[in-house]
Amino acid sequence: MTALCLVAISAVALNGYSSNSDSRQESAPKPLGQMVDLGGHRLHVNCSGHGSPTVVIENGFDEYSFDWIFAQSRVAHFTRVCTYDRAGYAWSERGPKPRTFAQINLELRDALARLGETIPFVLVGHSFGGPAVRNFALMYPKLVAGIVFVDAASEEQRYTMGNKAILLRDGATGRVIAEAREQMLASDQRRPLASLPPAETTIDPPFDRLPQKIQKLHMWADSQPAMHDAEESERTWSPEYFKQWYETSQAGSLGSIPLIVLMRAEGGYGNDLDISAFQLETERKQAHAHLAALSTHGKLQIVHSGHNMQVEAPVAVSQAIQNVVVAARKRSQ
Repeated sequence: MTALCLVAISAVALNGYSSNSDSRQESAPKPLGQMVDLGGHRLHVNCSGHGSPTVVIENGFDEYSFDWIFAQSRVAHFTRVCTYDRAGYAWSERGPKPRTFAQINLELRDALARLGETIPFVLVGHSFGGPAVRNFALMYPKLVAGIVFVDAASEEQRYTMGNKAILLRDGATGRVIAEAREQMLASDQRRPLASLPPAETTIDPPFDRLPQKIQKLHMWADSQPAMHDAEESERTWSPEYFKQWYETSQAGSLGSIPLIVLMRAEGGYGNDLDISAFQLETERKQAHAHLAALSTHGKLQIVHSGHNMQVEAPVAVSQAIQNVVVAARKRSQ
């Protein structure tokens, strides 16, 4: 999935899930990490390695903790690293709604605290995970020692619908973002949906580069209706943040923390949309430059890879993480 398609409206796909589809959970594989009880729902968190600061990774859409196996194994050699699955994804249970960045951030903060992970953290956000960790740093600045954005989404980017290229922020309606909470309400449960498509039996590139065991986990996680329900809410609420960020200058909003923005070398756009490939590529580069400017110590790096760098270019990703970890250690001395 390209960055351009990150928040494409999924109504067609979502029309499809039935209330009896939870039977797929009956054959759920054993979690790779720990299930952390947040007092009403549990998150799956998988940590490895030793050292400080701890690196915490936030996934994009349709992605999971185990998709980071290549990068996580490298990062674990030089510091502690935690991957996790947002509420509704893979083993993580459905969480409170709406699935705003604030809600996602609160759950992650509390899960790490319950595990006793040492603060501050170096946050890594891929795709949709980019704005999620960005908001985490804005909400909890004392908990963040550095950030790596991995081909991350922002208020300057677009998604495609048909032949239209639509700004991510254009989905905002001006709604007030609800206060985050851990308490589960009856209204948080997934609404009944009509029917569930068959589970995939093959995996799309580049995830076919993952070990066979991990590919099977990925296809299993893709089939879970709770994930699609969570994504629908995430897609609905993220534009509210993008619009707010767009309307106020964000330069330097993350202070002077070490920050690296990884951008793929080519956007891969064609001329089949209502906006030219040239303009889309220009906007894409500007968007990543704006992300680098969020910190006075931000840097932009180009990676020769597709969108899913954690699978296609794990060496480059882990090196960027190490660079931020080293910089964070120097700042703490």
